[in-house]
Amino acid sequence: MSETTRDGGVVVSTPPSPDDGLTPAELAARHGLSVSGARPGLLAYVRQLWGRRHFILAFSHAKLTAQYSQAKLGQLWQVATPLLNALVYYLIFGLILKASRGMSHEVYIPFLVTGVFVFTFTQSSVMAGVRAISGNLGLVRALHFPRASLPISFALQQLQQLLFSMVVLFVVAIAFGSYPGLSWLLIVPILVLQFLFNTGLALVMARMGAKTPDLAQLMPFIMRTWMYASGVMFSIPVMLKDRPGWIADVLQWNPAAVYMDLMRFALVDGYGSANLPPHVWAVALGWAVLVAVGGFVYFWKAEERYGRG
Repeated sequence: MSETTRDGGVVVSTPPSPDDGLTPAELAARHGLSVSGARPGLLAYVRQLWGRRHFILAFSHAKLTAQYSQAKLGQLWQVATPLLNALVYYLIFGLILKASRGMSHEVYIPFLVTGVFVFTFTQSSVMAGVRAISGNLGLVRALHFPRASLPISFALQQLQQLLFSMVVLFVVAIAFGSYPGLSWLLIVPILVLQFLFNTGLALVMARMGAKTPDLAQLMPFIMRTWMYASGVMFSIPVMLKDRPGWIADVLQWNPAAVYMDLMRFALVDGYGSANLPPHVWAVALGWAVLVAVGGFVYFWKAEERYGRG
């Protein structure tokens, strides 16, 4: 387009751009641009995670190997730490406070050690989940990958650590008269259900911890309260037999107590089905599915916000 000026010169004006008047979103769509790190659809996100499965496995193994790399005993602390905790709890609760009431010495010690090992699995998964995003911001900001890979890999790390500890747990059970039997086969589905529950909980805590890093300072107090309310050191029905029945039911149906009771039932000969709450397998499955699916969706909904701000 051109026009003539008063002195006879010709001025050429720039034709209007087809992009004029478009909003930033319309402009991006016109040129095929998309938001960096935009949240994919749920099924696409699952496919991305499956594609990163080798990274998840390698990352969890590397974190497990590096966890005690500075200690002289190295990986032995994976087993020594929960054993020392069990010893302390036995001295305080077993000998001084007589929390073993209703159980013989041969039952109480594997009962206690099993509770400590199984609860530590959940506790460690939660604590690792809180820091999964906030403690790895450099990785989150530098690379593009599904962020759920981090809390899942941390939960997997804790599962590997528990599997190492299970060898010692078997030795303790056998030493106190609980020999391998068909019930030991139940350990596999119990661990699968607890891993699903722990992973979902780690995903929930990862999103919350990414938004509120101070949550990591509060969680030890919450986990300690949860531990005391889950019957790690004592039998809930026996200790609360003089209290209203609904209190014992609520405490026994909490997921940490459910998975501990199932593992004790599988491993300890003197811990029979009478000690389990009604419909315990259905409750264990319900907690695992509810928390795993709900935690995954809850984490996925904030996918594009991790590492920003």
